[in-house]
Parts: sequence; structure tokens; C-alpha cells
Amino acid sequence: MRRLAADRAKRLIRSFLAAQSSLSVSSPSSFLSSPASAAMSTSSTPTVSLASINPKVLKCEYAVRGEIVTHAQRLQEDLKAKPGSHPFDEILYCNIGNPQSLGQQPITFFREVLALCEHPSILDRDETHGLFSADAIARAWEILDVIPGRATGAYSHSQGIKGLREAIAAAGIASRDGYPCNSDDIFLTDGASPAVHMMMQLLIRSEKDGILCPIPQYPLYSASIALHGGSLVPYYLDEETGWGLEISDLKKQLEDARSKGITVRALVVINPGNPTGQVLAEENQRQIIEFCKEESLVLLADEVYQENIYAGGKEFNSHKKIARSMGYGDKDISIVSFQSVSKGYYGECGKRGGYMEVTGFSADVREQIYKVASVNLCSNISGQILASLVMNPPKPGDESYDSFTAERDGILSSLARRAKALEDAFNSLEGVTCNKAEGAMYLFPRIRLPTKAIEAAKAVNSVPDAFYVRRLLETTGIVIVPGSGFGQVPGTWHIRCTILPQEDKMPAIVSRFKAFHESFMEEFRD
Repeated sequence: MRRLAADRAKRLIRSFLAAQSSLSVSSPSSFLSSPASAAMSTSSTPTVSLASINPKVLKCEYAVRGEIVTHAQRLQEDLKAKPGSHPFDEILYCNIGNPQSLGQQPITFFREVLALCEHPSILDRDETHGLFSADAIARAWEILDVIPGRATGAYSHSQGIKGLREAIAAAGIASRDGYPCNSDDIFLTDGASPAVHMMMQLLIRSEKDGILCPIPQYPLYSASIALHGGSLVPYYLDEETGWGLEISDLKKQLEDARSKGITVRALVVINPGNPTGQVLAEENQRQIIEFCKEESLVLLADEVYQENIYAGGKEFNSHKKIARSMGYGDKDISIVSFQSVSKGYYGECGKRGGYMEVTGFSADVREQIYKVASVNLCSNISGQILASLVMNPPKPGDESYDSFTAERDGILSSLARRAKALEDAFNSLEGVTCNKAEGAMYLFPRIRLPTKAIEAAKAVNSVPDAFYVRRLLETTGIVIVPGSGFGQVPGTWHIRCTILPQEDKMPAIVSRFKAFHESFMEEFRD
């Protein structure tokens, strides 16, 4: 009986396998009609494709980390795998304001305080006093005392740690401007970028909401406006007057946008300028504030380069300070000021610290801003601590003051020399003109490309300045960004280059750039 049952089972298995073979080979339609096979048939179709993702993401572009940088990273991998495979031995990233990646050293006092706050158990050790300055130890205790439970690894209040916001408000902003600052107006963020996104989320309701942005602009703004579904309303900076901001152009662009049914909600001002490097005159700032008040616009003041001033006679004034000096208070004008620890003389990009100061908004709107901040829980604690240190550095009489000022002034004076060296180099090139860098970390020279070069770019489906920049990268290893990634007057071509390569590398960079440019111009000469 057992043998018969086993034989019967074998026959059933053979019959089943034969049937499956018949279905899969001779009757594919029968196979596909079964529920199981139907599920299998769709497995090759992507769940997510470019056609099915959010179109706002497709519209978003961010040139400083775009196609040119991706290509540079591939070349870097080539050099690592096959040294000598390209006509250069290293990639020099001059595409983004990332000082420490190009050799700038962090500020000692800031890092000492951060180290002590991150590992507070060493504060009580005798050897700590031999390794760290007394004021760094004292500051670490002050900071830890305002952090609940002295827990730097815990979540904080969604606006940031109260005691750190108080230090930024009083010792930082109020001391800088000469006008009071309320710590409740401070929202600590992971750099300035999340703060910009928060304000775009708040202000943009649909594509019918517009934001006035300078052209050229830092592509964070165009990207953020695209992601949140709004409309960028451009106003053009005047290259002939050193990238000046003309109120007449602001009014023209505002009226044009309104005629198209766009409700303009805010005006972005970047001072000192990125990518243009200009520093606004106080009178120009007064005109901007009057314009925002008259037109009921929120003023979004990007002031992350406030420490980077190189031109003699120029100085930074916050827009809130100018508004207060004009007699305007919270009820008169809405201003959001952005600051970051990534720039200045400190260049702590990777620490992701920053803040926005929000003034002139009603209590119910402020609650909504806080709600958005709460969704993100809080910014990182190291960045919060560093933001408070940047706005409240050592003072005269502190043990670290002399070494701190020597480090700060050394970096800023070196940046000024590097800016001048690159400015002179660009202006010595055929068909290139470059305005003076008054502040920030960049130069934005104009390049008058030969017609043949423009035609060659079109032949490979490239924008002319991107074509130039790619050829520069492949010839020299220098990474810069085409001006088209920032916006420019139609028919003009530019490049943006940081002034951050260390001084000892500057002569080689200038030499390589000049040799490339001369060869390029000769190749495509009309």
C-alpha cells in the first residue's frame, strides 16, 4: 500500500510539472492570466520613475553641487584608481564656499569649547587645565549650565536652547546693532538653508505666489521656491555699477509680476552678495526697507557673510538695524534675517549651525512658524553651541582674546589678498571683466565667449558658460560653476569662483587658468 501511494504521488508530481512546463512554454497567455503570474509580470515596471515623482523636484536645480561637480568627482575617482590618467594630479574644488575643505583651520577657541561641551566629564580633570584655556573651560560650563540636564545628546526646544538664544540675542545681535533683540525671535537651525525653506513653506501657497530674488542669486532660493511650488520673480543686479541694486528695477519687476496675476510675498536681499561679492550701501538699504514697507513685502535678509568685508570704507549693517534707525518697529515691517556658521572667518560648514531672527509677524503666524520648526524636532546641539560662540566670541581681557583675534584677522586678511589676486588675474584675461570683491567669498567675472565657442556648446547641447567650465575642469582639474546656474542677464556669460584656495596654491591656480583660457580663446577665435 505504501509503495502504491508513493507511485501515485510521483505520478501526480510529474503531471503537475508537465502542466507547468506546458503553460510556461506553449501557453504563455494562460500563464499570464493567473493572479500569481500577473503579479510577476508587473515586477519589471519601476514603482517610481521620473514621470511619477513630484514635478517640483524635477524643476529644482542646485548648480553649486550639480553636473560639473558630479563630473569632477568621477575624475577624482579616475585619478585615485589610475594616477596620471589626466593632465592634472588633483581636483581643486572652487565651486562652493567650503573653507575647511580647502585647508582653512578651525578657530581654536570655538573647537575647545565644543570639545569640552561634548565630553563634559573631562572638565573636572586636572590635566584639562593644562590643555585648554581658562576662558574656554569657563564658557563650556556656562553653556552646559543652560542645557537641560547638561545633555548635549538630547533633543532641545524646537527653537533651540533658550540660554543659547539669549546669548545670541544680547551679546550678539543687540551688541552688533545697538538695538534690543528678543531671544524669542531667534530660531536656531541646521545652517541658514533650513530656515530659508521654512520661510518659503510659510509664504508660498501656490504658483501664483512670487518671491522677488536678485539675479544673479544663490541657487538655494530658486531651488527652494521651485520645491515649494512658487514663482521666482527676478530683479537684475547692475554689473556696470558693481552689482548695484536699483529700486526702479524692483518696482518694474513687481508691477510686471502683478500684471500676470502673481502675488509677490517677499523680497530676498543677499548682503554681502553671493555670487557677486558686493556690499550694500546704507542708503540703498534704506530704499529697500521703504520699498518693502510701501509694498507690504516680507524682507528676507540673507546676511550669512556679514563677517566677510574686504573693501576699505565698506561695513556691514543688518537690515533690521537700518529699519530700527529709520524708526520702524515690529508693527511696521516684517524682516527675517539669516545667519550661518558656515561662512565668515570660521567656515564651520559641516557643523550645520545657524539661525533666523523673525520680527514683525503676528502672534498667530509665529505659532505656525514654531509648528514647522517642531516638525523637525530641533537643530543639532553642536551647531546651536557654535552659533552662540560665533555671535559671542572672546572679549578683550579673556585669555583667548589675543590668539582668537590673530586667527580671525589672519584668515580675513588672507581672503582679501586672495580675492585681489584672482580679481587681477581674471581682468588680465582676454574678453574677461571682473568686479571687485567687496565681501563674501566669491568672484563673478563676465566672459565674452567667441561665437565659435557658443556654436560648439550648442552642438553638444550645452549652455556656453557650462561648456567653458567643463573644458576648464577636464584640462586643469579646477572646479568652478557656470554663471547660468545663478542666473544672469540674457546673452551674457559668467563664472563663479571661490576665493578659498590657500595662498600657496593661488599662483599655480592662476597659471593653470590663464594657460587654459588662452588656449580656449585661440581654439575658438572668430
